Amino acid sequence: MNPSNPSNTVRTTILKSGIIVACLVVLYFHVLQGLVSDWIHMPDFSHGFLIPFVSIYFIYERRNQLKTLPLSGNWVGLGWLILGVVLLFIGKIAYQWFTMEFSMLVVLCGIILYLLGKEFLRMLFFPLCFLIFMIPLPSILMQQITFPMQLFASKVAGGFLYFIGIPALREGNVILLANTSLEVAEACSGIRSLISLLALSVVFAYFSQKTTLKRLLLILSTFPIAIIANAARVTGTGILAHHYGDNVAQGFFHSFSGWILFVVAFICLFIVGSLLSRIRKS
Repeated sequence: MNPSNPSNTVRTTILKSGIIVACLVVLYFHVLQGLVSDWIHMPDFSHGFLIPFVSIYFIYERRNQLKTLPLSGNWVGLGWLILGVVLLFIGKIAYQWFTMEFSMLVVLCGIILYLLGKEFLRMLFFPLCFLIFMIPLPSILMQQITFPMQLFASKVAGGFLYFIGIPALREGNVILLANTSLEVAEACSGIRSLISLLALSVVFAYFSQKTTLKRLLLILSTFPIAIIANAARVTGTGILAHHYGDNVAQGFFHSFSGWILFVVAFICLFIVGSLLSRIRKS
């Protein structure tokens, strides 16, 4: 039996893959349960259910190129695999879910590199990186992001309300009106729209732009678009609260306006993408 026979190489790779997958299921079962629970109970990351399917589609799109690549396992991948497992246990000891969940991506990269080789990892790197959007950010990082967004939204809204003649005084993330007050809470910071729009912009940039620079510019435009859109939402809430009372502003409009402005933000993203597409490659 020739050990260099391609069929033997495939059988060996399948056997190794089966053993590694079985070990991963045991190691990450509890982590995956927690991840799904976060998707269900954390509205900011409810889009997590869709991310793996989008990533699978990216892999499916590359199927023809993947078929042409030779199997050339690399022992460096074993180091990545060990590093990912170490991160998993560090996360368990420190009770850091983000570290445990992120370690899955490191482990996946290590498995692909170890079993299939550098060319496969290069081809699958983008779909694997896209999986980062399914992992909730650490709470300490969320606080560092949401609070400045709360302050920005309240500052813009308070300034615009005053500009159009509505008496408004801003104290931190609270806007004081003549008949009521509005608090720009964490849920109103715009972080939910930003994260969802950012994941959507990556997909949109991938399909609509031909160069890495244009894709990066389109993705980066998500930040000002989402932040300004949320500030407009808070401003609209303040206008309604001034004219019709707090109940109207915090009722149906408060919930529905989030969806409207998300659509408007994506339209703005689409316009930016169209403009970038018209710029000729230099």
